[in-house]
Amino acid sequence: MNPPSKTARLLFGLLAYTSLTIGLVAIVVPGLPTTEFILLAAWAATRSSPRLSAWLESHRLFGPMLYNWRNGKVIPRRAKIGATLGMLFCAVLMLATLNHGWPVYLTMMGMGAGNLWIWSRPEAREPATARTPE
Repeated sequence: MNPPSKTARLLFGLLAYTSLTIGLVAIVVPGLPTTEFILLAAWAATRSSPRLSAWLESHRLFGPMLYNWRNGKVIPRRAKIGATLGMLFCAVLMLATLNHGWPVYLTMMGMGAGNLWIWSRPEAREPATARTPE
């Protein structure tokens, strides 16, 4: 595989830093997903900035998330529960404050589909060797 051009590295870098910024803002803004933006930032950083990529992988909060994702697409139960509660909070907030038109229901269907997908992911890495019955 050829190394990315200077323009491509610049665009991947812009995507990485923009995604990281949105991910950091999402930590304190309810309803804005953090994990997806951090994963996108890590992906783009591997194509643009070894320094940013190394920082993300060694970060005390983001490092374990990236490790889990790269090694089996694992989402811990605590994160699944947090995502579910966040989506429920946003759904209740939308129902309480917005007109009940199709955009609200479409958004809630999207959150439901996302929630189903999140819960379909493994919670821990499967061991490499099969267990023998005792």
